[in-house]
Amino acid sequence: MYLEIFNETVSILHNDYAGCIDKKDWDNPDFYRNKISKRSEQGNMDDEKFTGIVQDYLLDFKDLHMSFKRAAQSEESLQDVGFAVRRYGDLLYIVSAGKETGVKPGYAIAGLDGKGISELAELHTRKLMETKAEREKWSSILPLYQNALVKDLSGHSFHLSLSHYDKEVYFPEYIIKAISDQSLYMKLTDFMNHTEIARLIKDNHDLLSSGKNLIIDVRVNKGGSDLAYFELLPYLFGGAEIDLNQLDEGVMLTNCTERNVDLRTEMMRKALTSIEDAAARNQINSFMNELEKNRGNGFVDIDIGGSDDILETKPGPEKVILLTDVYCGSSGDSFVEVCKHSSKVTVIGRPTLGLNDYANLAIMRWKGRFELWYPTTKLSIVDEGKRMSGVGIQPDIYIPWTPEHIETDIDFMKALELLEE
Repeated sequence: MYLEIFNETVSILHNDYAGCIDKKDWDNPDFYRNKISKRSEQGNMDDEKFTGIVQDYLLDFKDLHMSFKRAAQSEESLQDVGFAVRRYGDLLYIVSAGKETGVKPGYAIAGLDGKGISELAELHTRKLMETKAEREKWSSILPLYQNALVKDLSGHSFHLSLSHYDKEVYFPEYIIKAISDQSLYMKLTDFMNHTEIARLIKDNHDLLSSGKNLIIDVRVNKGGSDLAYFELLPYLFGGAEIDLNQLDEGVMLTNCTERNVDLRTEMMRKALTSIEDAAARNQINSFMNELEKNRGNGFVDIDIGGSDDILETKPGPEKVILLTDVYCGSSGDSFVEVCKHSSKVTVIGRPTLGLNDYANLAIMRWKGRFELWYPTTKLSIVDEGKRMSGVGIQPDIYIPWTPEHIETDIDFMKALELLEE
């Protein structure tokens, strides 16, 4: 069974994955086939070990938008070490502490199992997939180790045995509030719930129309659907209208293989059950029709352009500050990229994650046990050497991350400073 699933995974990545042409021969599937076969023959293979092998294989493609995991209905609770870190120099600073009570924000990890942080970064280069320390994601690496050398706020060092805890449940935040007579603060941690975001914007129309300044915080944004932020854009641009076609960076090419058409159509039909907006529903239905028309045609520029691509602007803030960071990706990348075209908007913070060279995921499932999430579209500018992977959408004003961010919201303070100018 394991080898059969792995072979189908390889077939998907060689034929259906949006990067199948660009990344041809990047992978070495035979190495992993042999590993799976040997372990199976020795009786040393289970779902967890198999998942780890496939995840390691996917690293060959250097695509953070791709993942392989055990399906939710059969998977034990996802676990982490009970706190989150961010690297600065040769230390991993604890930026938030959840269920692990032995550490606090501001503490720093100097080593894991006797290895220094720089050594560990070199050891896990494939998994980290970044060249800048502030962009590295250590959440999947910490659970691989048993003991951490920790420095507290006074500089005292102690050893901490790393435990595994159920991950904190994620709750999206969609917030608009006044922070002064002239300024508003908005926070969007994803673009997944189109209906709730549309309701938030509608309910706060008067605030958005009358506020002089607006700070939008997407430093953490887990993505979702671009359609979810379209109703916000009219408040963020000047002029009479926004032509979304003119804001596109290149053409989006959809790999219309038989499998991709089936999987993406299935996902969109499910999405329709929770979307109330008529324009959004029409756009999704149009896209499904175009997918079916192009079934089996490989990479296609699917154009469903129409009146929905022209948005009439609305009275809105004179100044808009966008706060960004590496934890903003996918549709979060797209939102920041679009907003940078507005003369009203200034982006500050750190570059976004940069996932959209290859995007619009399909999900292949096997018997309710495993799931492969992989991109089915690519931007044509990738062929011109213009990639955002590992680079992200660049801010207008770059603010490097330092441990001082743990105690003080430096980005927010800079935003207020800019609005006062």
